[in-house]
Amino acid sequence: MVINSSEQLQDAVKALRPIFEEIDINVKQNLKKVLMAFRNYRVGVHHFAGVSGYGHDDLGRQTLDQVFAEVMGAEAAAVRVQLVSGTHAIACCLFGVLRPGDEMVSVVGAPYDTLEEVIGVRGQGQGSLREFGIDYRQLELTADGTIDWQALKTAIGQRTRLVLIQRSCGYSWRPSLSITDIEKIVQCVKQQNPNTICFVDNCYGEFIEDKEPPTVGADLVAGSLIKNPGGTIVTAGGYIAGKAELVEAATCRLTAPGIGSSGGATFEQNRLLFQGLFLASQMVGEAIKGTHLTAYIFDQLGYPVNPQPMASRRDVIQAIQLGSPEKLIAFCRAIQQYSPIGSYLDPVPAQMPGYESQLVMAGGTFIDGSTSEFSADGPLREPYIVFCQGGTHWTHVAIALEAAIEAI
Repeated sequence: MVINSSEQLQDAVKALRPIFEEIDINVKQNLKKVLMAFRNYRVGVHHFAGVSGYGHDDLGRQTLDQVFAEVMGAEAAAVRVQLVSGTHAIACCLFGVLRPGDEMVSVVGAPYDTLEEVIGVRGQGQGSLREFGIDYRQLELTADGTIDWQALKTAIGQRTRLVLIQRSCGYSWRPSLSITDIEKIVQCVKQQNPNTICFVDNCYGEFIEDKEPPTVGADLVAGSLIKNPGGTIVTAGGYIAGKAELVEAATCRLTAPGIGSSGGATFEQNRLLFQGLFLASQMVGEAIKGTHLTAYIFDQLGYPVNPQPMASRRDVIQAIQLGSPEKLIAFCRAIQQYSPIGSYLDPVPAQMPGYESQLVMAGGTFIDGSTSEFSADGPLREPYIVFCQGGTHWTHVAIALEAAIEAI
């Protein structure tokens, strides 16, 4: 069978036009929220200056924290370039609020691969939560990959200090969580133990909907700035947001007890941090359009996709079950060839820090490791799923998809 990838993409775009228009409406709502926060805190060019050394009294950083908190619907926030990844931000939250003898429960099955060593599910001798006497349980997903709501009703005990709610599917074939799902989880947990902290791994989920987890009762959230909220231009960092005392506890693990959120120079990055937040809604909108386009095309080609082409998005990740290591590698090679940076490179499977399986990654991005820019990767394990994420414009995704279709 001869496939005309260009014609296929044109047909897909026509079919998806109504969805693209709905996405633009959501972008406008989120952008208005960001603009109101900038206006309320009177952001000006004087906030772009930074301080050196300890980073004390950084007016730009302090104002950005307030702006970010308002956008997230939280009491407080800490936006820091010293947070090297989403995993680091999450680890600071977990080590900041948990104590020996506490229990943590993951309510959405197994966590993302890079958290396994943080928790102590695998690896030893590096100071995991388990080594500090913190117990861990997880509620397995149902057969169709959804939350076991019946089990959740009785899962929370008096020792359960924190529940981990991973919003995105990660490297699993399951639906990601909507804000409505997160609200339902929080309500169920609080009914059993009002003192249990509801913590959301918010990676890949920011600005997907017009609300964020703190607005529906989540106590604490964390994520990466080289994902959605960095708007594709922030060079490094992460954020923590939620109840003020919990944010402070988390930043005490980032810096030190007694210093907490008061320290951390921004290295003249304040302008990019503000501008990235301003651009974030638009960039997320373009990435979501790219996921719909990818799903539509590969569904038409007969590959299982998650989520489905016309389904509402809950994060910026689109998974395609390719079925063989050869197709997974070929797909990533095609994406790399149509990336702006390193198009001449050839992705090969390799071991990555924090991951159990070898990964093959296409990441020709301006910011190393950025998943707000278009990229694709997948673990070399059955059923050989490629996970596409990000995209500064859906047309770039379309161009790269033409090559990916031909490659597999």
